[in-house]
Amino acid sequence: MTTAHPRPTTRTGAAAVPAPVDAGRWPDVAAVPKASWPVRTVAAAVLRHALGGLPLRVRFPDGTTLGLGGPLIEVRDPDALHARVGTTGLIGFGESYMAGEWDAPDLVGALTVLASHAAELVPAPLQRLRRLWALRQPAAQRNTETGARDNISRHYDLSNDLFALFLDDTLTYSSAVFRGFPAEHALLPAAQHRKIDRLLDLAEVGEGTRLLEIGTGWGELALRAAARGAHVTSLTLSREQRDLARQRVREAGLADRVAIELRDYREAEGTYDAIVSVEMIEAVGAEFWPVYFRTLDERLAPGGRVALQAITMPHDRMLASRDTHTWIQKYIFPGGLLPSVEAVDRTVQEHTGLAVTRRDAFGAHYAETLRLWRERFTERAEDVEDLGFDHVFRRLWTFYLAYSEAGFRSGYLDVQQYLLTKEPTR
Repeated sequence: MTTAHPRPTTRTGAAAVPAPVDAGRWPDVAAVPKASWPVRTVAAAVLRHALGGLPLRVRFPDGTTLGLGGPLIEVRDPDALHARVGTTGLIGFGESYMAGEWDAPDLVGALTVLASHAAELVPAPLQRLRRLWALRQPAAQRNTETGARDNISRHYDLSNDLFALFLDDTLTYSSAVFRGFPAEHALLPAAQHRKIDRLLDLAEVGEGTRLLEIGTGWGELALRAAARGAHVTSLTLSREQRDLARQRVREAGLADRVAIELRDYREAEGTYDAIVSVEMIEAVGAEFWPVYFRTLDERLAPGGRVALQAITMPHDRMLASRDTHTWIQKYIFPGGLLPSVEAVDRTVQEHTGLAVTRRDAFGAHYAETLRLWRERFTERAEDVEDLGFDHVFRRLWTFYLAYSEAGFRSGYLDVQQYLLTKEPTR
């Protein structure tokens, strides 16, 4: 299934004049929010303070510049940018990019500088007043069983064809593990198998293992586990993913070993020798982390092992942002929140009988994975348009992929592989 959006009248590049924005599809991008003169003035002052001391070059239409030199940010419409930032903060900054009001020839480079100084961008007095000015997460995006289905569908049910355009043939949408850098797109399948095999080895998945997978993706891990002789039950909330994953299982002749179910993790039944969950905790939401880890504990047989892959962020930044609404939540992953290493450790300790026995970080590999996805997405922009996704969507996803890559390149984000173990029954 493809979600069709109105096509623009012109294609756009980094230096092109943006095509008109479809107000029906993108209401908050099409309309610059009304902002009073004091709001715009404060926003302009905050941006000058934030950007003026960074290794960036920010150029305005009148030729004035800010920054110490470095990647260029070209501000095309400062009034609109200030109005958006003044009313919706970083959400407005991202929407301003989507609207074409600013651009950057090296978008990853510019965003990497910003990510490296994320804790310093907002002045300390405003940070202390964050609860007064930051937008709150919408109640509709809580990850209840009903809410989680809607949140997951908004991202993963966009179109299997869209994801196939920039992922490799394994259709694996999580960090790969490379042998070295820089990598090429042709190396992605082997790098994704290397990541999957590390997780299956951590969980000691082999002949006869009863394996629960929470978060199917498009089925590559389940296929690889079944090829080892495991019996796999895989859970997903995405109908698009379920249907294609089932097709891939049938084509591989492994339908007797793999069951893919449209089911929430909280609805899982039975006990398993091993559980694997790859970059799924990010969609759970802080409110439900205890439930998620208790479910792992309850479904795991004594002596069993859990292999978990998770994107993490610094603990202080997680605490500062956990109750606020972000651009990523609004447009990419509604209801999501990245945990910190400390939050994972504390939740496991306080809510389960599991033990964290190993943790390996490999954030640089995610930066490289995202670079390859972003480059392929950019190369295939016309194919994305042919699927019915308009120029605002393409700028949205370009910003998302670049924003994520910058997070890992700066060290602001990391990705971990965890091994959780459960004591055998005596």
